[in-house]
Amino acid sequence: MTSASPPAQAAPVNDSREIFGWTMYDWANSAFSTTVVAALFGPYLTALAQSAVGENGAVISLGPLVVTAKSLFPYATSLSVFLQVFLLPTLGAIADYSHLKKRLMAVFCYIGAAATTLFFLITGDLYLLGALLFVLANLSFGASIVLYNAFLPDICTEDQTDKVSSRGFALGYLGGGLLLAANLGLVIGAPSLGLSTGMAVRISLASAGLWWALFSILTFTRLRSRAPARRLPAGQSFLTIGFSQLGATFRELFRLPFTVRYLAGYLFYNDGIQTVIGLASVFLAQELFVAKGLSNDDAQSFLLGVVLMVQFVAFLGALLFERVAARAGTKNAILISLVIWSGVVIYAYGFLATTTQAWIMSAVIALVLGGSQALSRSLFSRMIPPGREASFFGIYEISERGTSWIGPLIFGAVVGATNSYRQAILSLIALFLIGIVLLYFTDTDRAIHDAGHVLPEEAGSAHS
Repeated sequence: MTSASPPAQAAPVNDSREIFGWTMYDWANSAFSTTVVAALFGPYLTALAQSAVGENGAVISLGPLVVTAKSLFPYATSLSVFLQVFLLPTLGAIADYSHLKKRLMAVFCYIGAAATTLFFLITGDLYLLGALLFVLANLSFGASIVLYNAFLPDICTEDQTDKVSSRGFALGYLGGGLLLAANLGLVIGAPSLGLSTGMAVRISLASAGLWWALFSILTFTRLRSRAPARRLPAGQSFLTIGFSQLGATFRELFRLPFTVRYLAGYLFYNDGIQTVIGLASVFLAQELFVAKGLSNDDAQSFLLGVVLMVQFVAFLGALLFERVAARAGTKNAILISLVIWSGVVIYAYGFLATTTQAWIMSAVIALVLGGSQALSRSLFSRMIPPGREASFFGIYEISERGTSWIGPLIFGAVVGATNSYRQAILSLIALFLIGIVLLYFTDTDRAIHDAGHVLPEEAGSAHS
């Protein structure tokens, strides 16, 4: 089976044309993250189910498991993440042992984009089909992201990964924000255009799939295939190698103790970040509107504006923190961002009182959001042994998603016990503090050297 991988020519690194193509995939797929996941699909699917079975009627009954109208979208999201836990590391191993990384990325990209475009057909009683399409789209999204991230060490040298990763995230926020702005404008202005709100939402959902598919063409026409990172062992095939190498990937990971420590720190602080982002709308609506007896419609209009603002400020934040990393070092730049995140939850607990303050606080969140994510990705990419890029990024992705319940669980438990959203938001500081301590005491330089890579300054000196 080794001969099944034809030799590929050695591809150059730091090629500006290829790097631009790679970063454009962030621009392309962010349409799914913003328009579909963050804004429109969950409320739309829930409303369809409620129209059919009542406010919280059962849509599926499987013994003790009852899926209701309100829980349909959360369950669909959970199922897609659960399936990723099995698919992503296996897929990563296949990519590392074959020349198929680019081809597999394209396959999952277009499956996800097609499923997203088909949301246009989801009306009436087709809510279960909509949930199934979402599972397929979100699963494919995660798979394509693993393979996309795995190209980062291939296309640039160690001294360029911060810049390239940050520009990818920046373009993602900008592209996702532009399409989201257009789609929210369409939904809000639907009556004046002679459209029903449902039709406007369906057009918007389909536009995210088309945007994802069309702009990905730039990626796949410029991204080069690489030769297999590893040769298939005797008696193995591409279908079997993914499962058989899963244990080997984890064994190799645990032979790199500083990489493991970094990954543990990332899991905690990233869970804090994702929880703040995911629950910020509930916190702001409850504390600034409901608690003051104001209209929920006013809260929705305010929150939509905040979501849009965050997209565009995060674009600037990703570029800003790339500059900070260039001056202070990647690890220190991430630590600075985490200190600011900790300050945000303290401010939200003790000082936030007006919508003006909320706008300012949200802008601060946006500034550190892109930087903390982009630099975490680039730093991890330098801690991966050559030939294990896709496998390790598979672990990186499922680790992030597999722990995404910790923050919401803490938040829910505290708000349930104290009846205070402010106490709940403050409790999340524990995740940031644990992440800060673990990252601070991780020798990231040693982790990079142990993985067989050089530091950015060493790579820069070599190339100069």
